[in-house]
Amino acid sequence: MKTFVKPRIIISKCIEFDFCRYNGQIIRSEIVNKLKPYVDFLPICAEVEIGLGIPRDPIRIVEKQTKKYLIQPTTGRDVTNEINSFAHQYLVSLKDIEGFLLKSQSPSCGTRDVKIYPAILHSAPVRREAGFFGEQVLHQFPFSAIEDEMRLQNPIIRQHYLTKIFTLANFRKVKETAKLQQLLQFHTENKFLLMGYSQKELRILGNILANQDKQPLSTVFSDYENHLYLAFSKAPRYTSEVNVLNHAFGYISQELSTLEKKFYANLIEKFRRGQIPLSVPVNLVRSWVIRFDQPYLSPQTFFEPYPDELLDVESIKVNEVRDFWK
Repeated sequence: MKTFVKPRIIISKCIEFDFCRYNGQIIRSEIVNKLKPYVDFLPICAEVEIGLGIPRDPIRIVEKQTKKYLIQPTTGRDVTNEINSFAHQYLVSLKDIEGFLLKSQSPSCGTRDVKIYPAILHSAPVRREAGFFGEQVLHQFPFSAIEDEMRLQNPIIRQHYLTKIFTLANFRKVKETAKLQQLLQFHTENKFLLMGYSQKELRILGNILANQDKQPLSTVFSDYENHLYLAFSKAPRYTSEVNVLNHAFGYISQELSTLEKKFYANLIEKFRRGQIPLSVPVNLVRSWVIRFDQPYLSPQTFFEPYPDELLDVESIKVNEVRDFWK
């Protein structure tokens, strides 16, 4: 049975860990509860850390002459300096972090959907962007896996997030060994997964490992890490995933009957249309890999990038898939 390194994830404490929202409530998340046995969550609440208390009057981001402030409208209190200072001190102290899972729409933690107001009171928001803590996260950890709990309800985003955090966690352990052989094995086992994400970066990573310029091992690891981040900067397109599946299928197709080949082709077409999730054709090919004991395909993480217990059985609506990959 495959073992996975636990990703280390900073999470907003109000999501399933503490009753620390402004109203003293907690955010329930089935996804986070499902992840708890497999992830090392590190909960934090920036608003509590700067002394706003529980419960507390809400805060909002107010923009004045192109400068943003974090204000508590009922009291007029400005906590801009406090939140910026805390965020900087906390984030620079972090090591070996694979990602963040932050509260959506939060003036502190939100990463993209926080309301920006033109005035402290009696005004409508003019746009949405990152909160104060979330903005510093994006700036200081641009290549980490960063999401909010609402976006993880999208199966495509969730699949990408899980794949990324478990791959990066595995790489962290490889990096700790500081051994080229371990890095070569990591690359070999992730070749199909990387192929689906970025063939360009896969070629670059291969060239880094070839090390024709005779760079020191520390440089090889550093360059490999940088391009690994680039490979996982975007979710793979479904067309790329189909190409990987067909590539793997080529290793075992001669062992299959005509009916099995037709069944596979029908599943691929259903996946193209968004009628079934990726896990369906992946697990079909994976079953054949096991059946024929295919030595090259067996260790490929493409077939199990994260624990099977986290797989979704829900189907994906075609429009949801197409809109995400545009």
